[in-house]
Amino acid sequence: MKQFDVVAMGELLIDFTENGTSSQGNPLLEANPGGAPCNVLAMLAKLGKSTAFIGKVGSDQFGSQLKDTLRAVGIDMRGLVTDPVVHTTLAFVHTLPDGDRDFSFYRAPGADMMLTAQELAPGLVEQAKIFHFGTLSMTHDGVRAATLCALDRAREAGVKVSFDPNLRPPLWSSMELAKECMGLGMSRCDYLKIADNEVRFFTGTEDCEEGVRLIRERYPNISVLFLTLGPDGSRAYCRGLRAEQPGFVVGTVDTCGAGDTFCGCALGYLLDHDPDQLTQSQLEELLRFANAAAALVTTKKGAIRSMPERWQIDALLNAPAGH
Repeated sequence: MKQFDVVAMGELLIDFTENGTSSQGNPLLEANPGGAPCNVLAMLAKLGKSTAFIGKVGSDQFGSQLKDTLRAVGIDMRGLVTDPVVHTTLAFVHTLPDGDRDFSFYRAPGADMMLTAQELAPGLVEQAKIFHFGTLSMTHDGVRAATLCALDRAREAGVKVSFDPNLRPPLWSSMELAKECMGLGMSRCDYLKIADNEVRFFTGTEDCEEGVRLIRERYPNISVLFLTLGPDGSRAYCRGLRAEQPGFVVGTVDTCGAGDTFCGCALGYLLDHDPDQLTQSQLEELLRFANAAAALVTTKKGAIRSMPERWQIDALLNAPAGH
């Protein structure tokens, strides 16, 4: 018996998002807890799954805020380390007119990139049914070594591995290294969640369907692949099956965490079903549920504290057409 449904590793940071202007006309910024791996765990927690996080924050007010947040949403923190010198990573998010985002990171260095293999909590990865990670824990040598160590532990313990590239170009010393680490993640995972822009970047083709075919051909270890298409919905590929579902039209405020919310729902469904036995209708059900949840999170600022409840997702799924 495993203690945790999902253990995730990677960045935990503060997303400063725009929230109006002051009486003097200056932009007001809201300090939202974020970081893709914990966003995924927060959605899983909403679905009743047991989760734990591996990462590092600074010994500062933002690190304390992040710890309080994980505690509040029910994510186990035994794998969270505090750096006494390097500050918590910060991201400033500029929201574009269409709801998409432009990031400015304060991470030179940031605490999340300072995690070492020696600081990994003993036995934690091995106690997961699924180990989830992304590329931001591979941008620098030390944390990349920690990630590879965690992946080795997962493989030795028979833990399924989930990977989301979560490409953020400003954080890489070169895009060649980013592509190399994306390939490394794909070579070590069972489940892949990837966005359309990441497929185009990695494969060099504008045709996402062809890009997915190339990835599946090169990495036969990937048993289930999820492709997210922003407001256009998502697709899933499993064995010889291909499923597709449209997105939901909602009042989008902030797209932070939409892909992570989708990923959390997808992993939750895989935990409740045998991935090797998924049918076409089940894949479509998975995509529709995950699309609805991802749409709902965009109606609020931030991600970790904005994850929808299951009843809210069901309400959107059951809403009359056009509502």
